[in-house]
Amino acid sequence: MKNDTENKLFVIINDAPILEYDRNKPLPGHQRQYLDQMDITMNKGIRLGSDEIDNPDILQRAQYISNTLVNALFKENYDLAIAMCTYLAKRIPDLQQVKAIGEAEEISIELVFDRSLEKAQQEQKIEFFNPEDFNKKTIH
Repeated sequence: MKNDTENKLFVIINDAPILEYDRNKPLPGHQRQYLDQMDITMNKGIRLGSDEIDNPDILQRAQYISNTLVNALFKENYDLAIAMCTYLAKRIPDLQQVKAIGEAEEISIELVFDRSLEKAQQEQKIEFFNPEDFNKKTIH
């Protein structure tokens, strides 16, 4: 059984949590229908970068929806962003985070399945230093 944090999807842009979706909350019928309609539309094919994909799998759909989500946030289209976040949370229950780094024209998006936001914040970042640089600093 997942704890409350693990049952949430977080959207993080440039290391700042922007959206949080709680999968424990029920989805109204009209919103479920909207997600079904999104699937029907994507069944006709999607474009990822320069590639046309006729029958996208779930990961390709996630990439497409994540890209739409992040672009919607940059354009301050919050209704679209929330709809895309809902799709990801409901259709891909193992997805824990959508992490985007960069600006609107140059952005990298990572889908994180193996750690919740809480776990990621607890992880310690390790920096590597050149031993020669370290010795120079300590000698002076």
